Amino acid sequence: MTVLPWEDMSADQRRAKRLEDWRNAEVAFESPEAEANYRMRVDRLIAAATLGRPDRVPVVLSVGFWPTQLAGITPYESMRDFVRAAQAWLDFAEEFQPDSMSGARAYLMPASMFEELDYRLFSWPGHGTRKEVGFQYNEKEWMPAEDYDALIDDPTGYLLRTYLPRTVGAFAGFSRLSSFLDLTTLGSVPDHMAGWASKEMIETLKALGEAAREVEEWTRVVTPVVTRIQAAGFPPFRGGMTVAPFDILGDTLRGVRGLATDMFRRPEKVLAACERLVPLAIDWATKSPVPPAAPFIFIPLHKGADGFMSEEHFKTIYWPTLRKVIVGLIEQGLIPLLFAEGRYDSRLEIIQDVPKGATIWRFDQTDLSLAKSTIGKVACISGNMPVSLLHAASPAEVADYTRKMIDAAGEGGGYILDLGASLDDGRPENLKAMVETAREYGVY
Repeated sequence: MTVLPWEDMSADQRRAKRLEDWRNAEVAFESPEAEANYRMRVDRLIAAATLGRPDRVPVVLSVGFWPTQLAGITPYESMRDFVRAAQAWLDFAEEFQPDSMSGARAYLMPASMFEELDYRLFSWPGHGTRKEVGFQYNEKEWMPAEDYDALIDDPTGYLLRTYLPRTVGAFAGFSRLSSFLDLTTLGSVPDHMAGWASKEMIETLKALGEAAREVEEWTRVVTPVVTRIQAAGFPPFRGGMTVAPFDILGDTLRGVRGLATDMFRRPEKVLAACERLVPLAIDWATKSPVPPAAPFIFIPLHKGADGFMSEEHFKTIYWPTLRKVIVGLIEQGLIPLLFAEGRYDSRLEIIQDVPKGATIWRFDQTDLSLAKSTIGKVACISGNMPVSLLHAASPAEVADYTRKMIDAAGEGGGYILDLGASLDDGRPENLKAMVETAREYGVY
């Protein structure tokens, strides 16, 4: 059979190729049973994601540090003792038997790498937060309002030479570099290279080299252990991530307060910046040096929820550029997995404007019945087990709530049961009640 070059494929053909590669991953399965379970789970997830009707409602567990916490390993230790922590993730999967779960690599990142980088945007266990808790964003206006024009004119240059030296100490030397266009003109090359000879740049290159070595060692140790989860029959679910353009501005550039005022004081700058960030957001997911292990691209939505902005602002500022990112990913054969954090009841009519059967919307606090009757007509919906129930309810109450979610969103397929938010700990008996109820009650 002739296989078309990637650039000649349609979006549907690219997606079919990615799904097929995911289903037939080159994995040394630990047994024929594990291989059969892997493909059965992938088929179940594909059917739901593309608005088909699987044999039963799939279950995905989007957890945080819960697998390691359950094994008595603190978040601090998870970022240092990778072999032990990764084994805890495998044990967690085998105990609860989900169809898939969030990626272990996101919670086994090397603390030493962040320390070498002098990373300032987040605190991590034992570095700005207690060893027993997870990550914490350091809210700040890292980009002042007067930098909008520089960001819009040259996003990559601005990030490399201004923003990163401000937020990641190891990048300080890049602030000394002149335009890279110097390298295209013979007489300008010496002036540009002088910036690479600065004391700051020498320290930058040394720090980046140390951080790279830490990642190399981390990859050598973690990858084989994490691969065992797949070899045991549990497919990966997230193949990468990106962020809505508005959230790039609000999360780690202008900050919540800065961007909230910008929408009224300089809306034209916000719109222009969001438009400029669209290709960067698409490239974030599609130009990764590591090929996606699964076709689903995680997009956490942080600033678009009900109550954060008006419906008019959502329609005119937040949604248009997010939709362009969604479409751009779909054109590359990827399936955007959008995590609508908070409540999205008033957004459901708006976000229906997406290609049918090509996205997944995971909800946190949104009315599932309302979601099923709106966005559920064109997209798979997922969620939204309240994490409070997994902490404080009884197994019977969790089972009852699980049945209600399946009744509200599972009819005809197109629904994946998941948590409303990532969870670092909870009552294991409650999680087991959720999974087992879906397995028994969610049969089609």
